[in-house]
Amino acid sequence: MGYKKSPPIYAKICNRSPYRQPGGENRAEIFLPNQISLCSQRNGEFLCTQLTQKTNHPRHFRHGRSLARYLSLLYTTHTEKFYTEVQEKILARYNKTFDWSLKAKMMGRKAIEAARVFVEESGISDSLSAEQFLVEREEMLQELFPTSELMPGADRLLRHLHAKGVPIALATGSHKRHFELKTQRHGELFALMHHVVLGDDLEVKQGKPSPDVFLAAAKRFEGGPADPSNVLVFEDAPSGVLAAKNAGMFVVMVPDPRLDKSFHDTADLVLNSLMDFNPSEWGLPPF
Repeated sequence: MGYKKSPPIYAKICNRSPYRQPGGENRAEIFLPNQISLCSQRNGEFLCTQLTQKTNHPRHFRHGRSLARYLSLLYTTHTEKFYTEVQEKILARYNKTFDWSLKAKMMGRKAIEAARVFVEESGISDSLSAEQFLVEREEMLQELFPTSELMPGADRLLRHLHAKGVPIALATGSHKRHFELKTQRHGELFALMHHVVLGDDLEVKQGKPSPDVFLAAAKRFEGGPADPSNVLVFEDAPSGVLAAKNAGMFVVMVPDPRLDKSFHDTADLVLNSLMDFNPSEWGLPPF
């Protein structure tokens, strides 16, 4: 396809996207995941304004058409560091190291699913069950979560889009108790969400990479279900990126720099920070 790129990442994203929308209708609504994972996601649909020729690429849109209409947040609070800290301590007792290859398999999943991965992949399942691990981890996390800080750029982005009338939802694998602990210092900001879908919601039968949490969130916007192909998700977890793509949505990934870059490939866009997100590239009101 013919296009001009600026900056280079745009070309990279366009070239690797395997998605085409039937009938040539190209729209995207914004879904910002909060990871808690703030509809984490760090991933987003955008590139259209950089194309110099019309294409069938899903990010291409005709002049005057808004690309983003809904935001689902999965990525607003910085809590992954707490999981890492606690899990490092637990494995150290068994003379084992908690590395990012294991963490990548756990991120974004429901607690019991991540716990099974942890004990089995680390080889300690004969000494510590998934259920025992969760009980031990919970005690330490209860003390850490209330100190959660917002991710850089989250406050600015949410307040800006809310002020401009862009609907925002939060879709997270966290259950209610953890969500309340993680957000208790940031109630005003999270009140800007149109709705929140948690990991223990009755509609969320399976955790990521199942699309359940995103599909449930898309249903609850005012005026009826949002078309998944019109949703933009921000994610930091590989399983969250897959979940959003499995839901038929577009994803902006904002990964930890320690995450292996091979996990970036599924995302439509990879950013170093939410501070780097440019709303105008999505047809959204500029800052």
